[in-house]
Amino acid sequence: MTDTDLEITAELIRDLLHEQHPDLADRPLRLGARGWDNQLWRLGDDLAVRVPWATESADALLRKEHRWLPALAPHLPLPVPVPQRLGEPSARFPRPWLVTTWVPGVPADRAPATRGAATADALAAFLTALHRPAPDGAPAGRDRGGRLADQAGRFPDLLAAAVATGQITDPDAVRAVWDDAVAAPEWSGPALWLHGDLHPANLLTADGALCGVIDFGDLCAGDPAYDLASAWLVLPDGAADRFHAGYRSAATTDPATYAATRRRARGCAVGRALVGILIGDAGVHGRPGGKPTWGPPAREALRRLLATT
Repeated sequence: MTDTDLEITAELIRDLLHEQHPDLADRPLRLGARGWDNQLWRLGDDLAVRVPWATESADALLRKEHRWLPALAPHLPLPVPVPQRLGEPSARFPRPWLVTTWVPGVPADRAPATRGAATADALAAFLTALHRPAPDGAPAGRDRGGRLADQAGRFPDLLAAAVATGQITDPDAVRAVWDDAVAAPEWSGPALWLHGDLHPANLLTADGALCGVIDFGDLCAGDPAYDLASAWLVLPDGAADRFHAGYRSAATTDPATYAATRRRARGCAVGRALVGILIGDAGVHGRPGGKPTWGPPAREALRRLLATT
């Protein structure tokens, strides 16, 4: 089932709450956002309802958040949407859904971080707290957290598609960043907890600094490079060194290990930047009409990646 099969309205969500969580059903309800996998509806001042609407994979991702995030959230220094209730499939709506805490802030694809030091410190503290060894049974990433070389076959097509938009002027330089990342030593440490999808639309800002992290659907265990890519994706110019100085995890105990991790992180970031350019370009990739706000931060990230090491 996708967005074309069933219209999601306030009346539908109100009915679902009455059926399964009636104590919440009379709270004020209004649309908050239409994300990649889910629609987000504010429920009163402190809660939100996340309803899958556009991808079949969203069902499993919501259940994963409900299973793992409540145990991780208390140890994280930034607000995250903590699942409170799980809605089960029913005759009214044949998919699971979540009630979570509401996290205030504006996604960084619409309100970029401008306070570099504060954002670098907040991101470093968040990833230091998150990047702990994951337990046995922790979820594996769909295409996150594993060997970067396993994605090498897709990169040429991704780059070619981005070049076709006319927004990539030096594809050889982009390819060089990727090739260096793939050539870097692989992650040999413990599988660490990862957010798995730290692009600007999933990082919230207030007053120019990072204030929250949302959408843990790609939560998984693996190589921390996949999350460290966010340093190029969201931090303003001149803030990356401060971020790397403040970040501490199993990846940083040996300087050579961290140097390799940073190389892989640059490759992850260049891949995410290309995806952001494609999704931001209406009609090229993803939702009809694209997501125009994803393009500018992706282009800025690519500029930073090609200007730094």
